[in-house]
Amino acid sequence: MLALRLARGSHPLVLLRRLSVAAAAAGTGFLLLSTVGHAAGHPSAADESLVRLLWCAAPLAATAQFAVSTARTDPAARLQRGMAAAGLGPLRLTLLATASTALTCLLGVLLALLAFLRLRGDLGGPGGSGSLGIDSALLGAGHPVPLAGALLLLATVPVTAAVATAVALRPRNENGSRETAGRPRTAPPSGLPWGIALAAAGLAIEAYTSPGPHAPGGLLPLPGRLIGSPPGMLAGWALSAFGLVLAGPGLVHLCGRLLCAGRPGALRLLSGRVLQEESHRLGRPLGVLCAVGSAAYAAVKVYEASPARPFGPLTAVGAAVVLVCVTASALTAALESRTARAHTTAALRRLGASASVLHRAAALRGLALVLVLAPLTWTVAEMATLPLVH
Repeated sequence: MLALRLARGSHPLVLLRRLSVAAAAAGTGFLLLSTVGHAAGHPSAADESLVRLLWCAAPLAATAQFAVSTARTDPAARLQRGMAAAGLGPLRLTLLATASTALTCLLGVLLALLAFLRLRGDLGGPGGSGSLGIDSALLGAGHPVPLAGALLLLATVPVTAAVATAVALRPRNENGSRETAGRPRTAPPSGLPWGIALAAAGLAIEAYTSPGPHAPGGLLPLPGRLIGSPPGMLAGWALSAFGLVLAGPGLVHLCGRLLCAGRPGALRLLSGRVLQEESHRLGRPLGVLCAVGSAAYAAVKVYEASPARPFGPLTAVGAAVVLVCVTASALTAALESRTARAHTTAALRRLGASASVLHRAAALRGLALVLVLAPLTWTVAEMATLPLVH
């Protein structure tokens, strides 16, 4: 009840982020339900249905990450003056954020269930593609769907998001603070060599296990295309993606080091120091964004080499959910970083720094990140597609 009251009194921007999480949960829930419909309509193609279900792990993870990012920036989840006296300590605030995330995702999956049943024609009226371009045969129209299995799959979306939120926002020391005060954090350059090594190992596995451009059953990194392809290809791509995520904080810290190299002026020094300080907060979301960007680029390259295999509507839904979630998570992390630097920014303004200087510093930080991360993302994607399109 308290979570609902806080949601009603939230700022419009906070409500918009929560509605975005609900939309992401709806898209993921619809994909999960489509796997149930496919299994019901094609009982002899159990392997393909299982592959479709496994590919739903990507939008599910992206939705959970977006939900955690939204919960981090939610004002209701922060320890404010007077809340402890009212009985809302750090643990209860974490539980409150977890409940809010679960309710938001629950709303999304219920909308997905209604859309799924409507497109199948189970709610009366004709089913079919309509304006969404989704053929009812893909959803198993005309075949009974096990309600218990469908609801169990839908429950994984709010449960996963809620558990991820509880783990991310849990109090981490005896005083109940989420900050790890008194304990030195691991330096982000330490994850950089490991991340690069994992990415290189993943690319090597992909090259070794790829069947070649003319071999049957070549891997297409999208739902429904893994039948008959070597499982090492998927493992190699997953290893490369994990390497990019692990190297994310180190890459952001490296961008800051490069800006501060030589004899930097005030603008470069300010930009570089901010990137080094915020590398822990910005690194992982940007690493995920790079991993998803490389996968999207590789998928487009592979489909250009195989024009006979067009994108399907469910593939488009899954790709949209993942891309929107990881992009929104990166933007939310940037907003969280800006909020964390509010006192520093105010101090700089009192010392005489103009707003234009702060804006140029922010633009310089963004440019440095693009110049370092974009070529790396493109290189990983190109190397991943070499065995498939050349």
